[in-house]
Amino acid sequence: MKTTRNALTEQEMELMNLLMRDCQSTGDIQSKLKRLFAGTLEQMLEAEMDEHLGYEKNSAEGNNSGNSRNGYNHKTVISDYGESEIAVPRDRNGEFEPKILEKRQTRTDEIEQKIMAMYAKGMSQRDIEDNLREIYGAEIGQTLISKITDKILPEVNEWQNRPLETIYPIIYFDGIVFKSRKDSQIINKCVYSVLGIDMNGQKDILGIWISENEGASFYASICSDLKKRGATDIFIACHDNLKGLGEAINAVFPKTKQQLCVVHQIRNSTKFVRYTDRKEICADLKKIYGAVNLDDAEYAKEEFREKWDKKYPSILRSWDANWAELTTFFEFPEQIRHLIYTTNAVEAYHRMVRKFTKAKAIFPTDDSIRKVVFLSVREVAKKWTQPARDWAFAYSQIMIFFADRFAA
Repeated sequence: MKTTRNALTEQEMELMNLLMRDCQSTGDIQSKLKRLFAGTLEQMLEAEMDEHLGYEKNSAEGNNSGNSRNGYNHKTVISDYGESEIAVPRDRNGEFEPKILEKRQTRTDEIEQKIMAMYAKGMSQRDIEDNLREIYGAEIGQTLISKITDKILPEVNEWQNRPLETIYPIIYFDGIVFKSRKDSQIINKCVYSVLGIDMNGQKDILGIWISENEGASFYASICSDLKKRGATDIFIACHDNLKGLGEAINAVFPKTKQQLCVVHQIRNSTKFVRYTDRKEICADLKKIYGAVNLDDAEYAKEEFREKWDKKYPSILRSWDANWAELTTFFEFPEQIRHLIYTTNAVEAYHRMVRKFTKAKAIFPTDDSIRKVVFLSVREVAKKWTQPARDWAFAYSQIMIFFADRFAA
């Protein structure tokens, strides 16, 4: 406390003493700060008018100057101190455009920043409206809040179309579903995210794409967009075997190795398994994907077939059909395997997005989805400060396995 008081200038001490005079509560101090804010703003507006006209108020220099003061307009400004009535000077020629408080501006930047911060944290527009009313006594409707948050859309578009790295060693594809309105109906909209790991091992969401219907053409447009923005090569693509996605990746990035998510495969395998058998089946499936090499994995698969095929024939039918893409990770050492055998990295990101968006049950437009997901990306990315686990070793192996691609 002593350090803080010594750091105060004489003017600051004088202001503090003035604020404390006749104050019985923090509410009294807040009221004085509100009046001080309004008075300071009005003085700054007067100074701007002096500069605009070229002479001070009531100065003889203004005689026959061609322009003069012409009273005041009054407007209510919302700030951290609540609502304040401000007198804005005007000139006869109507040319005065203040910078400190622009025409039609009714809020300070601090309020808009707080609205954006609350929106980014996942608060609904109704909750933001209620909070502003409780904290500042200010009435800011949901329509206005929407207009304020819309100001971020140009930044969203710039981010979505930014240039990408030329090469991504690993990329993950996954989608998350939101409820949205369309023609007075509630429909599902899939927001598809692509998470890339760059040469430094850093995670980055390369973009988000929204679609009502997933399919080959949608996935092809995502891959084409990645290439158009500068990504010329992807070494390994990890995804959950959505229909048409593998073909879309092959069409745009023909050299890319594809790894299907083993965790998704296990979930699908046990979906219709009796509860009493599930634990044992999971243990036997682990012998397949947890094998030391591909030969051992194939041996474990045949053992599984002998044991369970009569009771659950559909399980290995699916594994057989996707065997090549399910076992790509066996081509690499352990430090790369743990990075690619599952899409857990992008799923973990989506869980965090869901946390930020849980208060928003239904989105009115695609833009409203883009705004909140983009803000979620910014919040999540703050935690991505370290490279992927064991990246130094994994990268050294990637340089060996894909040596010819680095030179290309």
